[in-house]
Amino acid sequence: MFYVQRDAQGLLIRVEAAAYAEATETLPADSHEIQAWFANEVVETSLKQLKQSDLEMIRVLDDLIQVLTQKGVIRVTDLPPAAQAKLMDRTQAREALGGLSHLIDDEETGLI
Repeated sequence: MFYVQRDAQGLLIRVEAAAYAEATETLPADSHEIQAWFANEVVETSLKQLKQSDLEMIRVLDDLIQVLTQKGVIRVTDLPPAAQAKLMDRTQAREALGGLSHLIDDEETGLI
């Protein structure tokens, strides 16, 4: 059983397993509305996690490309023109900010 609160249009705005003062009714766990509420919450949480992961991976890929080019494994010109332009933009932005050399802790282990 879940305790719920609805807005003026009747849509769920809060769902809790324990009773709370603003709860206006209860719904069973197998209720379509409860299932949809938690499905939306899971999707939203997953999307936020992916977005944060994307931001973190950008830096990892940026550093990886830099290492590979410094070691001569690849050349920037091996990449498609659009990727070259994006890398150049990022490089210029990082240099303008002083290189941002310590964004990732060099002591971190297990990253790759």
